[in-house]
This record gives sequence, structure tokens and C-alpha cells, in this order.
Amino acid sequence: SPSYKASKSSSSKKQRLMRNSLLVFFLLSLLFVTGLQCGESIQAPKPRGYFRIDFPEHAYSNFQPTDCPFSFDVPTYATVVNDTDKLKEKCWMNIEFGGYKGTVYLSYRTVNNDLAQLTDDCRNMAMKHTAKASAIDESQFIDRENHVYGLNYSLKGNAASPVQFWLTDSTNHFLRGSLYFYAVPNADSIAPVLDFVKEDIRRLIESVRWK
Repeated sequence: SPSYKASKSSSSKKQRLMRNSLLVFFLLSLLFVTGLQCGESIQAPKPRGYFRIDFPEHAYSNFQPTDCPFSFDVPTYATVVNDTDKLKEKCWMNIEFGGYKGTVYLSYRTVNNDLAQLTDDCRNMAMKHTAKASAIDESQFIDRENHVYGLNYSLKGNAASPVQFWLTDSTNHFLRGSLYFYAVPNADSIAPVLDFVKEDIRRLIESVRWK
């Protein structure tokens, strides 16, 4: 009947309007969410940072250990203590950089026609750290006026001992040093402290005098 057809047509229009309204609502919601995401700034990963360390001015005093045949300059912010190792020998001592968790271990030996063996032992001990090191540099030290000759090993990378050295007069005295940090070896994190302490080690080497 005509009345039935009109009712059916009206129902169909309502259904089409409802579908269109839902479609418009969906599209608007999609645009709104997309707009929010586009408006957000993209957070790029930042490189790992480390705490800033303020270093004092380099300052030194001459250290002359009792009953030991040598002397050298030590930083005023470091402490020299006797080595407590059970196997220690006379004139073994440590230079402690307490504020930077680092220590330079010094061991002294009298040369008894065994200089070649002593230098080979030092080289072998330095080479043990090359497994973690990315490179190793060797530099000679010669002070003819004061009869001080030596070799410095600088290890790059995550070596446990980044600096080692030995000094001698080639006839009587032999002094070995090695730097260690009380922290997980990480070249990036210790780089500022290492550069700072290296300057103190350089001063130590240059100031050694035999008695």
C-alpha cells in the first residue's frame, strides 16, 4: 500500500543518515588522533652523559721517602701510603687519588745485572691489559743530566690499568708504576680524570731523582 511504501522509504533514509553520521564521526576521530600524534615532538635518543668533575689546579710538593734511594714530586691533593701487600718489598708505596678513585702503585727494586729481565717483566705486565685495550702507545723518557731513563705505556680503551711506566739509572735503581681506578673500566667515563692524573704522572716521572 502507499502508506507502507512511504514508511519503508522513511526508514531507509534514517538508516542511511545514521550510517553517514557514524562514518563522519569515525573520520573526524581519526583526524583528531592523527593531529595529536603529529603535534607531538619526536624524542630522539640522547647520548649517555656523565657528571661534571671540577678539578683543582695542579700543585706539587717534593716527596723523599725515608730509607729509599729516590725522591719525586707528588700532587698536594694525593696521599702517599705504604703498600700493604703481603709480598711487598722495601720502598713499595701507593699514591692515592682518593677524590678520583685512582691509585698509582710504585714498586722499587735494586738492579743486580738483571735490568733486561726487569724491563721485560714490565712489558709483559703491560701487555696483559691489551685484551681490553684498543691500542697501546709507548713513549721513551730520557733525562741524561739526572740519569733517569724509562718507558711509559699508555693504553687506550677499557683497560684496567691505562698507564704503566718504569724508570731506571741503568745500573742500580729500578722504579715501576701502574695506575688503576676503582671503577668498572670505561674509557668514556674516566677520560676526564685520566687526562688529569696523566699530568701528575708526567710530573712524577720528570721529577724522579736518585739518591
